Amino acid sequence: MNAQTARGRTTTRSYRLEKPGRLDGIVPREEPIPTPTPTDILVRVHAVSLNRRDALILHERYPLPSVPGVVPLSDGAGEVVAVGEEVTRFKVGDRIVGGYWPRWHDGRLRPEFLDQFGCTLDGMLTEYVLLDQQWAVHVPDHLSWEEAATLPCAGVTAWNSIVGGEPLRPGQTVLTLGTGSVSLFALQFAKMLGCRVISTTSGETKAGKLKELGADHVIDYVDTPEWGQAVRELTEGRGADLIVETSGPATIEQSVRAAALYGQIVLLAVSDPAGGPRSHIEISGEAYGSTLATIRRIFVGNRADHEAMNQAISAHRLRPVIDRVFGFAATHEAFSYYLDSRPFGKVIIRID
Repeated sequence: MNAQTARGRTTTRSYRLEKPGRLDGIVPREEPIPTPTPTDILVRVHAVSLNRRDALILHERYPLPSVPGVVPLSDGAGEVVAVGEEVTRFKVGDRIVGGYWPRWHDGRLRPEFLDQFGCTLDGMLTEYVLLDQQWAVHVPDHLSWEEAATLPCAGVTAWNSIVGGEPLRPGQTVLTLGTGSVSLFALQFAKMLGCRVISTTSGETKAGKLKELGADHVIDYVDTPEWGQAVRELTEGRGADLIVETSGPATIEQSVRAAALYGQIVLLAVSDPAGGPRSHIEISGEAYGSTLATIRRIFVGNRADHEAMNQAISAHRLRPVIDRVFGFAATHEAFSYYLDSRPFGKVIIRID
């Protein structure tokens, strides 16, 4: 099996993060297409998506240090164009995405699994990528390349937020914060399970979009800064059974106040994502003493989680929310748009 298998091509266009801290440090390169070893699959990448972790890696603020000159981005979807002779999980023509933690297949996260695409391993911002067959999963048939590329980070994180703790029952209340991709996926998954969803945002436009996506109630956190009490009022004093806490330092106090007596708070962010002064979590004694809620930390999820999520997405024909799609040559513009705006849904780079 050789690089000529890739439709006559011998080189691939890639981007590499050669100068962290600046967008022009993401540099285009022309490189040889890698050749599969016996257990590898060669993938023609069609679309990739941006996540907050990619911004943190760019600015050297991610918990895992990236290798110098890494190909960015963890999330990408593509078609298998060549396979090694020992590959059994995939065949040429299969549609796949890479796993967020490619070495973490099941069970708990362990130190030997701490590799990530676009960080410690070359990522998906390239035309052709070589993956071990264990590092990828099939994607639901009804999704486009752009939609499939949204799943590994935000999708799996939201899935584990909703189903990874004490089981939710239909009719229970889930609270989501803002309109980031994890929050939007969480809203969709919660509605899939028959839950009532309360969401927070600012402005009528985003509130309307959240309601179109299925939110039962939307609270404007600018008009109602004490939105924890507003959640309790909407639930007749009971509070939310599960809160997907995506903002950490800025919102944890209100999330605790919004929680039901035995609620679950899924804590995703523990530092200010904008790089501001809040680097730790503070909960007042009054708020914490008023609840027996459980705070649960997650870090995306494993391959088994991803595959379970895909089955649910396929069964319910769920479609991820996409804000905007950029071309491969407009990669810098895509990063700039993601960093400087507040997109409603995923920002995608299509690799034509």
